Amino acid sequence: MRLGIVAIARPTFDVPFAQATAEQGVKTLRDAGFEIVGSSSLVMDTDSLAAALETLVAESIDALIILQASFADSSLTVQAADVQGPVVLWAFPEDRTGGRLRLNSFCGINLAGYALTNKGRDYHWLYRPASDNTAAIEIRNLLGPRPSAPQGDNASDMAQIPPSAMQAAATVRDRLRSITIGRVGERPDGFEPCGYEAAVLTAVLGVTVDEVPLPELFDRAGAAGSADVAEALDRAGAFLDGTGEVDQESLAQSLRLNVGLRSLIRDRGWAGVATRCWPETFTEFGGAACTPMALLNEDGTPGTCEADVYGNITGLILGWLAESAAFVADLVHLDRDTNTGVLWHCGLAPFEMADPESVPHATIHSNRKMPLLSEFPLKPGRVTIARVSQSNGQHRMVIGGGDMVRAPLAFSGTAGVVRFDRSVDAVMSTVMGEGLEHHFGIVYGDVRNELHALANLLTIATVGI
Repeated sequence: MRLGIVAIARPTFDVPFAQATAEQGVKTLRDAGFEIVGSSSLVMDTDSLAAALETLVAESIDALIILQASFADSSLTVQAADVQGPVVLWAFPEDRTGGRLRLNSFCGINLAGYALTNKGRDYHWLYRPASDNTAAIEIRNLLGPRPSAPQGDNASDMAQIPPSAMQAAATVRDRLRSITIGRVGERPDGFEPCGYEAAVLTAVLGVTVDEVPLPELFDRAGAAGSADVAEALDRAGAFLDGTGEVDQESLAQSLRLNVGLRSLIRDRGWAGVATRCWPETFTEFGGAACTPMALLNEDGTPGTCEADVYGNITGLILGWLAESAAFVADLVHLDRDTNTGVLWHCGLAPFEMADPESVPHATIHSNRKMPLLSEFPLKPGRVTIARVSQSNGQHRMVIGGGDMVRAPLAFSGTAGVVRFDRSVDAVMSTVMGEGLEHHFGIVYGDVRNELHALANLLTIATVGI
């Protein structure tokens, strides 16, 4: 069997590690008897991809294997998948070191899977270490019809939903119809899950979105007075140890973003805000938006990254139902041996989620090297996992549960280790098989009945995760 190879990565991740991972993946396939066409050289831009595809198109390959050597947005994968024939997305686990998320590979295929699903492009996927011979076996088995995605219990029998859950859901439905959320800036290219159609969103959920350009946030943040910045610093310092240990100029710029966001929320009457948090907050303004939005989350006004409007609405719903702050995060790692996954984002979690046995610490963005980010593991406890999804062109409520377990910090930033109610293989199969979004909302407590009731009131289907 002849396999075409494209290894996709992004320069802001650990490029040497990504290159070594891609090389090992190709070696594993070659040692298993596959004929390899193409190269393990990293593709990080459209020109490099065009050159790689030219080689593949000139050859007769049986399938294209896209090595997700590190996280990247979906654009390169979508372009590569124009090659005729089966496509397999291969993501690679990495060790939970407590340090930098060096690859973030699973999140890459999660994002790409959403885009390919919405384009109607079939694909297969696997999640194995680059040296694992099981990967070769799985690839041989995968190159047939794609199986349907398994789902968890959807609790579709509404007669089993308690009246209190129905009432709570009705209250949330009515609140959605009365609110406006803000979107600051455009979603990043290749982040299709963060997009939305205003008329459709309002028709289904009742929410109105108020858009402002990113420079308006920068103008307001830049005009922040010294007293407002000092107040934001005092607030952050009440939660975080070590604010004096990071670059103070960048720290002040970061805190100005919090002042600017609070100004927009106040003046425009927003219930939440979805912000284009990179790269311009770093490259043009000079500070991270992570902890500034975590402070909003702590106050019950959801702030979400990457201008993710539906993620912001998910955070609102979870916060209202659980009467506590929510966290919208990436699913970045899964471990079959312990049946756990890691829900992570750079530093966005509300401080009430911090493990009381840890000391939340101020830090810098692992890729952009600027403050202010929060760093702590999440506390143990029962959690609900959810997403108002628009994958595959349909609105659905993704609903799941699990137990956050006490564990060392998995990756720098804010991260929690969750033991799902289902096996991690079933969770991954649903995420990838349904082409779900890469952001999931989590909240402490069990509000699954309320979410099922809300989906029923909104006349949208549910997906069990």
